Amino acid sequence: MAPMTDAEAPFLAGADADDDQSPLAGVSDFRGRPVHRASSGGWRSALFVVVVEIAGSFAFFGVSANLITYLTGPLGHSNAAAASAVNAWSGTASLMPLLGAFVADSWLGRYRSIILACTLYVLGYGMITLAATLSVQYQSPVGDMDSSLGPSSVQVAFFYASLYLVAIAQGADKPCGLAFAADQFDPDHPKERASRSSLFNWWFFSMAVGVAVAVAVVSYVQENVGWGFGFGMLCAIMLFTFAVFLVGTPTYRLYAPNPGAESPFVRLARSLAALVRTSNFAKRHHRHDEEDEDAAAKSEETRGVLRLVPIWAACLAYGVVYAQVMTLFNKQGRTLDRRIFGGIELPPAALQTLGPASILLFVPIYDRLLVPALRCATGNPSGLTLLQRVGTGMAVSLATVLTAALVEARRLETARQHGLVDDPDATVPMSWVWLVPQYGMIGVADVFAMVGMQEFFYDQMPGELRSLGLALYLSVTGIGGFISSALISFIDRVTSSGGGDSWFADNLNRAHLDYFYWLLAGISAAELVLYLWFARSYTYNNRKRIM
Repeated sequence: MAPMTDAEAPFLAGADADDDQSPLAGVSDFRGRPVHRASSGGWRSALFVVVVEIAGSFAFFGVSANLITYLTGPLGHSNAAAASAVNAWSGTASLMPLLGAFVADSWLGRYRSIILACTLYVLGYGMITLAATLSVQYQSPVGDMDSSLGPSSVQVAFFYASLYLVAIAQGADKPCGLAFAADQFDPDHPKERASRSSLFNWWFFSMAVGVAVAVAVVSYVQENVGWGFGFGMLCAIMLFTFAVFLVGTPTYRLYAPNPGAESPFVRLARSLAALVRTSNFAKRHHRHDEEDEDAAAKSEETRGVLRLVPIWAACLAYGVVYAQVMTLFNKQGRTLDRRIFGGIELPPAALQTLGPASILLFVPIYDRLLVPALRCATGNPSGLTLLQRVGTGMAVSLATVLTAALVEARRLETARQHGLVDDPDATVPMSWVWLVPQYGMIGVADVFAMVGMQEFFYDQMPGELRSLGLALYLSVTGIGGFISSALISFIDRVTSSGGGDSWFADNLNRAHLDYFYWLLAGISAAELVLYLWFARSYTYNNRKRIM
């Protein structure tokens, strides 16, 4: 891998040398004082944000990656109920940023929103630790075994309240973390603008590091040391990195709104009304006065936002496929032979590290090999346009779920051949390596689709609404999680009626996850066609067409 340039190396400390000591316009420190380029912002400040955001991803995935095992084990849920609960919770966590973006852009600001999020994280993970510790007497040595005893309804309610407190914290954090890190670079300064552009790729890279370590380490601790200790680690890490974030406070650049300026969301609503009024006026009168011209100018901002809605809707199938990684992929892995060197058995959730690992491998390949090759082929400095990048990721996710269906069909056939259909606790004589393609492909899909959506919704939003743009990107996985939850609940009821085996039966050797994956493949294919149709007609803010 070639050495990184300064603009591409977010992990090199220190700000760019700059002799300009004049105050930056519209920028202040946390006390409201003017700041200078040399003493604020840049990678030095962004790294403090990166640290706390890596910890946030580490903690969140430390819970979510193995949550279905906790729900079907200590809490005694069925497979379908646990998968539905995980999808509903992760969907809520991905949708809360829409509310968080509104609060941040209208009142709190990004810096204070991150402080609020960190406070809620520490409280939420602390409560999860307490809930797991109180229910330790109900844990069985095998994650999916039912116990004659179970936690009380109060303990279950307390655990879920703790989970949803973390979801609220995600709402305050996720629309602001990346946006606040990007705020540390001046878009009007050539060198800092290049660094900000590089931030998006390396941000996703660094988040993947946190996720990979969390899934591998925390899931092992949870299943081999104890759930309470595993969750307690996450609380301690968040508390420490919260302190690190606060240490960077004197160096941060804070962009204050113009005095007397209305909320960007209020302005967006006014612009929408102006858009309707201007359209109606133009139909009745074929003339414009200054007031209507001003309304037309304001409504252009709203048109820009509304143009994003069809693209957003067409991406939802990607979120549905993504929801399976932490649920059904995990349950598949539990039934396979997971032994590695020396007979060590991997926790099922540890297989999820294959996704982040493929991201870590593919980001440098994409950045160093594919982008230059595509640049020569397309003439686009980025290799692919943002929408082409997202579309490529959606196509790879379609291939992922097709692969998952074929692997699951093979697993079921192997179970039948060895007479294991009626033995839910048996290990199917099929190696965990069979799951490597679907985990690796979803990681590659993320590099294309998730990074592309991040940059697309951030770049195409008006400046004051960019937290909302990032919230829209996150809501793709949120709505996808809810759609997945609804599909699983509906299909479980239909297929288990009349005494038959559900597609999601607790005995996976009698279930049919392969049928569900084929269904998701059909949905993904239909939405990919719809996406391509919308993308062809989309016009970027800079008026460059996609194809």
